[in-house]
Amino acid sequence: MTSTPPSIIAIDGPAASGKSTVGEAVSQRLGFLYFDTGAMYRAVTQAALARGIPIADEAAVGELAATIHIDVMAPTVDDGRQYTVLIDGEDVTWALRTAVVDANVSAVSAYPAVRTALTRQQRRIAAQGRVVMVGRDIGTVVVPEAPLKIYLDASPEERAHRRWLELQQRGQDADPEAILTAMRARDAYDSTRKTAPLRAASDAIIIDTDGMSGGQVVDEVMRLAERFEG
Repeated sequence: MTSTPPSIIAIDGPAASGKSTVGEAVSQRLGFLYFDTGAMYRAVTQAALARGIPIADEAAVGELAATIHIDVMAPTVDDGRQYTVLIDGEDVTWALRTAVVDANVSAVSAYPAVRTALTRQQRRIAAQGRVVMVGRDIGTVVVPEAPLKIYLDASPEERAHRRWLELQQRGQDADPEAILTAMRARDAYDSTRKTAPLRAASDAIIIDTDGMSGGQVVDEVMRLAERFEG
């Protein structure tokens, strides 16, 4: 019997669990669209900060999410980016990966109005099929009907080290202990928030990536996708 890769692959997991790197590599191997849904939440966060909207003003941030136009597409510049993000036509891709956005995106993503506005756009993209979707609630909220759901996990220490390496490679100074503290705080926040808390879908395949290279994780996800017969 010849297996066919699922039309939608949902990859969830906590911060710095390798979702983006793995999702991008898998999408390239399959010839699928790579869609990091977290970029949309970062875009709303960055837009609020840039426009002077207080992150604590839930109503204002929710209104912003409903009115700005966010595009996520294949890289338009060869500068190491995984994708290009536009807010109302302006390229903000690298502005989304700053410490201040890191510190505020969890609060923004917890707002029901923000999630409602962005989930609608995410489902529209998913409906086109042939997509690898990466985020924190893809398999539980955005597309629970996804044929293949994967949850990538790793210890806070492992993930903090990965984030530190990422920042170092971009020439940004960072305190490893501060990153670990922030990582643990975000884990607690994301897993206990009332709206779409971080958790694996009941039918997700959980992969513990501690001690695994990115290539090994990609190979494991590809094995699952290529053996899919659902």
